[in-house]
Amino acid sequence: MTAPHTPSPRKAFGRLSLPERSYVADALRTETVGGVLLLLAAVAALIWANVPGLHDSYESVSHFHFGPEALGLNLSVAHWAADGLLAVFFFVAGIELKRELVAGDLRDPKAAALPVVAALCGMAVPALVYTLTSGAGGGSLAGWAVPTATDIAFALAVLAVIGTSLPSALRAFLLTLAVVDDLFAILIIAVFFTDDLNFAALGGAVAGLAVFWLLLRKGVRGWYVYVPLALVVWALMYNSGIHATIAGVAMGLMLRCHRREDEEHSPGEHIEHLVRPLSAGLAVPLFALFSAGVAISGGALADVFTQPETLGVVLGLVVGKTLGIFGGTWLTARFTRASLSDDLAWADVFAVATLAGIGFTVSLLIGELAFEDDAVMTDSVKAAVLAGSLIATAVATVLLKIRNAKYRRLTEEEERDEDLSGVPDVYEQDDPAYHLRMAEIHERKAAEHRRLAREKAAERDALAEVTGGAGEERNGPA
Repeated sequence: MTAPHTPSPRKAFGRLSLPERSYVADALRTETVGGVLLLLAAVAALIWANVPGLHDSYESVSHFHFGPEALGLNLSVAHWAADGLLAVFFFVAGIELKRELVAGDLRDPKAAALPVVAALCGMAVPALVYTLTSGAGGGSLAGWAVPTATDIAFALAVLAVIGTSLPSALRAFLLTLAVVDDLFAILIIAVFFTDDLNFAALGGAVAGLAVFWLLLRKGVRGWYVYVPLALVVWALMYNSGIHATIAGVAMGLMLRCHRREDEEHSPGEHIEHLVRPLSAGLAVPLFALFSAGVAISGGALADVFTQPETLGVVLGLVVGKTLGIFGGTWLTARFTRASLSDDLAWADVFAVATLAGIGFTVSLLIGELAFEDDAVMTDSVKAAVLAGSLIATAVATVLLKIRNAKYRRLTEEEERDEDLSGVPDVYEQDDPAYHLRMAEIHERKAAEHRRLAREKAAERDALAEVTGGAGEERNGPA
């Protein structure tokens, strides 16, 4: 009797499919550039806010109000950055989430389990760490959501700076983590940071979203239609009492992200490709510029580690994120019988989990919302987010540097294209045409080596004849 077939265990962090790898590489390339700009903006904000001669101008610019008062939109520059520009960031996040659900890793429940459980644990454990730390010290529990977010752009900027070539599977895991993270951050903002609702404005926003959806389904094209409509929906959502960034993610989720037979890219992918540079290169850095400008001094830094709220944020980011993501990943792999990829070790997963402790953009936003009536605590929490992110960066840098040579070899293997087909060789191992091309290449190389061997042999024989003749003359009679 034939033995029953036992399916091979699923590999966690296995090699991505070629289309998924191409998409991830393109997305991460833009996010990395945006992350470097984000780092520069954060440094500029800290300098601007802490140099004595510049501090007053930073406060003046941040609190300068403009906008139509009649529409309830006479906002400060910092407010426009947080509620307006970040709507672009969340619009891109909505498209990313939609694409993951219909064409990416999240469409397969088995493959989605790993990043989703890891992301959920990576949000629950930091919130628990904050609650326990702040509660034990008699502090406020209002900031429980601050350390739950991961900043993918900041994390990728760190990778770019330290020169770590993470394999594409680990980078995709980090990206998917951040997408799920953003989704739950949006839900947290919508549920826990919405006070009084203006139902008339909310109804108008919902109606605008319905028109947006209908125009998409009818195939109407033209930015001059959608951009004005998006601005109206955003303004109504802002006046409804729900955080205006929710409008951005709602519109992003409405875009179609699956390709039809005659399409090279879906509408969602095309729009994301156009808007992502605006989000990563302008919206998020400007938000950082007007949110990260907190006064830093020796006393302020000491307070970060003594106040229960700020200590909770630091420990939530550094300890909670790492333990939550690593623990969620290990438990998922353990109970779904998924084995780790042969090229990776659990130390690699731990390093990426540490890297996910870099919380910046969304953490700063939630910090502003959680303590909006307490300006001093808001600045303290921002300082704690910066401190926690820097500590997570330092720890992740050390851990990733230890394995950097291994990562570089894996990346080189993923990118090798010896037959110059434009497709990495690892994706062509089952293609007979690839092996025929490689055979032809090796045959040409073999023929070249045979020719060189004949030439070198002929040169050696000629040299031997010359050397031998000279020796005979020297040995003859004088």
